[in-house]
Amino acid sequence: MNKVPLPADIVGQILHSSADATIITDREGIIRLANDHAEALFRYDAGEMIGKSIEDLIPMKHRDRHRALRDSYHESPRGRPMVSGLELYGCRKDGRTFRCEIGLNPIETDDGLLVTSTIRQINIVDDSEAYFRHLLDSAPDAMVIIDEHGKIAIVNAQAEEMFGYEREEMLGRTIEMLLPDRLHMQHKAHRRSFQSSPRLRPMGTGAALLARRQDGSEFPVEISLSPVQSRAGRFVSSVIRDVTERKRMEDEIIAARQVAERANKANSAFLAAASHDLRQPVQALSLLNGALRRTVTDERALQMIESQEHSLTAMTNLLNSLLDISRLDAGAVIPELEVFPIKRLIDRLSDEFARQAQHTGLEFSSAASTSVINSDPNLLAEVIQNLVSNAIRYTDKGSVRLECVEQGGNCVIKVTDTGIGIAEEELDEIFREFHQVKTRGASKEGFGLGLAIVKRLSELLKLTINVESDVGRGSCFSVSMPSVDESDATVDLDKISDTGVHATASGMVVLIEDDVNVANAWGLLLEAEGYQVATAASAPEARALMQHVAETPALLISDFHLLDGSTGVEAVSLIRKYYGEMIPAFIVSGDTSKVVKDARLLDNCTLMSKPIDTNRLLSAARRAVATGRVPQD
Repeated sequence: MNKVPLPADIVGQILHSSADATIITDREGIIRLANDHAEALFRYDAGEMIGKSIEDLIPMKHRDRHRALRDSYHESPRGRPMVSGLELYGCRKDGRTFRCEIGLNPIETDDGLLVTSTIRQINIVDDSEAYFRHLLDSAPDAMVIIDEHGKIAIVNAQAEEMFGYEREEMLGRTIEMLLPDRLHMQHKAHRRSFQSSPRLRPMGTGAALLARRQDGSEFPVEISLSPVQSRAGRFVSSVIRDVTERKRMEDEIIAARQVAERANKANSAFLAAASHDLRQPVQALSLLNGALRRTVTDERALQMIESQEHSLTAMTNLLNSLLDISRLDAGAVIPELEVFPIKRLIDRLSDEFARQAQHTGLEFSSAASTSVINSDPNLLAEVIQNLVSNAIRYTDKGSVRLECVEQGGNCVIKVTDTGIGIAEEELDEIFREFHQVKTRGASKEGFGLGLAIVKRLSELLKLTINVESDVGRGSCFSVSMPSVDESDATVDLDKISDTGVHATASGMVVLIEDDVNVANAWGLLLEAEGYQVATAASAPEARALMQHVAETPALLISDFHLLDGSTGVEAVSLIRKYYGEMIPAFIVSGDTSKVVKDARLLDNCTLMSKPIDTNRLLSAARRAVATGRVPQD
């Protein structure tokens, strides 16, 4: 505020020309100036108010409170406009009181802070009604007040605009004029019920409501009801909101959800078909390739078979990755948690990784702690496989190490390589689909899906991912999860002997497969390895086949989904029951979620996902035939 001089003649002219009562007071509340309107309002003679305390113009019961408010105002002076509705009172010289509005304005002068008060008496009858109507018309929603007979007593401007009527057209008519004709009787019953037991009804409760405009068009509304009691009788205040736009958006959301649900069902159906039908020909090709490798001796033909195997592996990896991404995004993968020692998983995977690393001239090593975890072993294995495969792919020379350590109550699985490394600006991008590292020397193989799958599986299994990398020196990917009490783990302490595992394959293998091409490929592979093979296409057929098999089978291999709707679980169970022995069994399928759930009910049975690596399959078969037990997962 700027300081201004206080010439009495100029200030006096300004005060006396004002249309309202005006009083100027100092910090102590002493009246310094008052205009003619102020003297007339408070019934004082000319000049008689000068020198009095401002509290003399306030009813006795309010004076103490006013002094406190005045002191507070001077601590933080600010303009306060004149506002109706405040409970403010003035007191005339004869002691009579009146309602008033007061506006305040601080003025900084050479004499200190002065306060100009503008006072206006409120006419209780006329001004209160005007103020009430002003409040109604300034409300954001349409408001209609009806009497106890359902007739419209008051409407605001928003109600006129919403319904298309002039105010005079609505006043005195029943509220049903604002509803579709077919709803009149029903609404009258609701109105009588409400009036018999009036209560506040918030907006948004009750059934969907419809209103009607003057032109006959209907629109959805939400209405709140408030009972009002006055000297003139009982009234009901209605606040009405047009929710046409919101209903339109809700309908669009519902329609979009229905489309998404149909698409999700179609996607799930596709995934179910793809998991089986797309994998079947790839499975047959893999098995035939494995059989050829074991029967062909020509060097040039072997080179062609090896090249074919490389292409099959790339196709298998891409198919598996695309299906995995689709199933994860569709929410079709549900973890099957179990408590198990991490060493069991690391040891099982290490043999496979060692072969991969050796094939590219790398050194591979592994080490596992004694940690016990609660996770899905199959999904966790997929995380580790993708991390190790990536490490091998992007490492030209040196080593790859898989290790598991215990850190602060967590089991941390680390994959460390001496490869090309990843630039810092790429670390946020490497988990995106089809992203491949652009560092010099990066491999052109792969499709950029491995780490995208790792991220999705880690979120599903609640794993924490960490990446550390140095360009030209290598990377370390790690995933961590809480360890659990070792006493909670169900661990098979019986050590499976390796005796005879590498002996010449022999014995009877019963194969249950309903696809003729795949069954033929299985037979060629197993017979090339040295096994006798008996085949069936369904669980009942397998049971009937046993009457013609002279010896107890050494191994059972079955697809999960069979020709007549039976499953591999049923086929294995029937054969075992016939012989009264727990014959080792492999169940094969692409429908991982259901297989994991059902196949785990069988003891001495392992799950293999299509397409199967033939080397891993035959290695597992030799172990199972030699020991009578399937290898631990």
